[in-house]
Amino acid sequence: MYKELIINDAGFETRVALLEDGVLAELVVERNGEEDIVGNIYKGRVLRVLPGMQAAFLDIGLPQAAFIYIDDVVYDFPGREEEEAPEEEALPEEGDAAPAPRRKLSIEEVLREGQEILVQVAKSPIGNKGARVTSRISIPGRYLVLMPTTSHVGVSRRIENAEERTRLKDTLALLRREPHGYIVRTASSGVDPEKLRQEVDFLSQLWRRILGRYWEASAPSCLYRELAASLKAVRDLFTQEVDRLVVDSIHGYREILDFVESFMPPLARAVELYDSPEPVFDSFHLEPEISRLTRKKLWLKSGGYIVIENTEALVSIDINTGRYVGKGDLAETILKTNLEAVKEIAYQLRLRDIGGIIVIDFIDMERPEDRDKVFQALVSALSRDRSTTNVLPMSELGLIEMTRKRTRENLTKKLSDPCPYCEGEGVILSKKSVCHAIYREVQRLAPDTRGKRLTVTVHPDLAQFLLEEENTAVLSLEEQVGAQIAIRSDARLHVERFEITETPFP
Repeated sequence: MYKELIINDAGFETRVALLEDGVLAELVVERNGEEDIVGNIYKGRVLRVLPGMQAAFLDIGLPQAAFIYIDDVVYDFPGREEEEAPEEEALPEEGDAAPAPRRKLSIEEVLREGQEILVQVAKSPIGNKGARVTSRISIPGRYLVLMPTTSHVGVSRRIENAEERTRLKDTLALLRREPHGYIVRTASSGVDPEKLRQEVDFLSQLWRRILGRYWEASAPSCLYRELAASLKAVRDLFTQEVDRLVVDSIHGYREILDFVESFMPPLARAVELYDSPEPVFDSFHLEPEISRLTRKKLWLKSGGYIVIENTEALVSIDINTGRYVGKGDLAETILKTNLEAVKEIAYQLRLRDIGGIIVIDFIDMERPEDRDKVFQALVSALSRDRSTTNVLPMSELGLIEMTRKRTRENLTKKLSDPCPYCEGEGVILSKKSVCHAIYREVQRLAPDTRGKRLTVTVHPDLAQFLLEEENTAVLSLEEQVGAQIAIRSDARLHVERFEITETPFP
């Protein structure tokens, strides 16, 4: 597969696109003032402890308070060393049949209001929810991820060769000077021990600097910021599998080249400066695909379509045959549509960075083997997704429930705002419904308006509807209430809004 990283650095906005065989696979958008804070490390102060939720709110210097769950609290964090440890159940004596589990600490035993704590952002603020933070720190490098609050050493599952996995684990065991945990990243495959040693030293030194800042800074303070979008993409996505990196900014080109030459010299030859007058995303035909990111309805090549709906708690995806009528029997037509939809769904989940709970409503299939084919096809299509996914088998109703790790607001929400006209509802009242609301209001006023003139001010579209299609109903209403009704238009009014004023009839 031919992979390319295309970076559009416009100053006010940075866009990073990962192309696979010329097709847009992932897109990251970072705007000035809206930088992604996932990975940032803060010195925070506990504002409130909530025993009922086993969580706490923290002030880390953001407009919204961050929150942390008990499972994300590490007991031995900076600031607790001088405090008395909560009591725990005694460990079993040697020779006992099975070790007794330690008592799980409650949030009020670990945190108190006003306490200062070192935390890292795990999820950006989404909607009205503040950032989710953790005291289980992880600092990513090019080849390794340092986890100073644990001693576990793991190897990326994407490194499948057993010998290479063993080599990397043994190498790291020799290089460790402190009891810190590490995750060996996919980019480490084939890397010599010297480069791994340099990264271990670099990450350890970085962690020591962060701890030094913690003891010097007052809460709330930001102690460490993640890389900018372009360098983060280079660190996480630019591997031996990527054939080309194109950036359209001379400043960005030099910054990326310095980074690549420092950490991955063999890949420096793949970095290119784009200097054509045509915008780089236009040159790679990316803008039309990006414009589809805000659409709910997406057509499939066969003529079927999918509909993606974002709700408060989950994302629902519906599949329909649309214009596709098939060439064989009905079961084959439905199976083909569902299988085609699977590819588009996996593509859109990754491209839009949709996370959380996702429910997919496939077209009903009677044959169990067809349902299994669709399920297996979805699992296979999601295998290339870097985000963690969990897919449950299809239910008898043709539904598949799945989750995808969410760390930030999805791209659709980032690129769009709720419609100010419908206020995010997606629908507005029909003209006839608004007319009937007007008639009911006139009837309410009837006892006091007989012999008067009522001026109904509405949006121009509704005024035309009242004067033409509803003219008979308006004349009938005039006779019923004994008042003259005049229609007046005002373009400033919402189509659902109306005003009724009364004046003496001349």
